[in-house]
Amino acid sequence: MNATSRNAKYTIGQVVRHRLFPFRGVIFDVDPEFSNTEEWWLSIPEDIRPRKDQPFYHLFAEAEETRQSYIAYVSEQNLVCDESGEPVNHPAAEKFFARKGEGAEAVYVLPKDHTH
Repeated sequence: MNATSRNAKYTIGQVVRHRLFPFRGVIFDVDPEFSNTEEWWLSIPEDIRPRKDQPFYHLFAEAEETRQSYIAYVSEQNLVCDESGEPVNHPAAEKFFARKGEGAEAVYVLPKDHTH
């Protein structure tokens, strides 16, 4: 990690939404800075390509319109909190997390057998 890296703004289990594209997801892992391939990073159009010196988040994601589930890797600068209170429609989210509460107060928590 280099000197310009900082602490992650979002936490594991938090539901976030992409700032530019219509998908949302629950965070299941965080890299303190970019940790994917150079090919992946260069595939992003230069005018919207994120900086590498920031946290990147692994999401159990779902597309807004199609509800298709997939894994997303997103820079912190491209995420905002999702305050919809709607559950994330991803089969792995149900396997790895327990959803506690309802509506905007709902949170995803790791069961005790998934923590260190």
